[in-house]
Amino acid sequence: ILDPDLSQQTTELKDECRDFVNKIGHFQKVVGGLIELVDELAKETENEKMKAIGARNLLKSIAKQREAQQQQLYALIAEKKMQLERYRIEYDALCKVEAEQNEFIDQFILQ
Repeated sequence: ILDPDLSQQTTELKDECRDFVNKIGHFQKVVGGLIELVDELAKETENEKMKAIGARNLLKSIAKQREAQQQQLYALIAEKKMQLERYRIEYDALCKVEAEQNEFIDQFILQ
């Protein structure tokens, strides 16, 4: 009933469709693999980005801590310098008192 030429064309079309469907399936598998790979790389990139941000924040924190520590040390140095100056003044005053007392003792002994 069917024309043999038409039947052959139908069979060829059917085979071509099957090949096309197979190729599309293979293409989908390849694309799916690429999508998974890209997703995995995106996750790794995000993880590395977060690590870098964390490291940068840690460095900033350390820098701020060092700056604060440096300011504390400068304040301590200034405080110790003032204390040293007070001790020098007190020492000079005590030396003067000692000299006056020695002079008084010498005068008392000589009388």
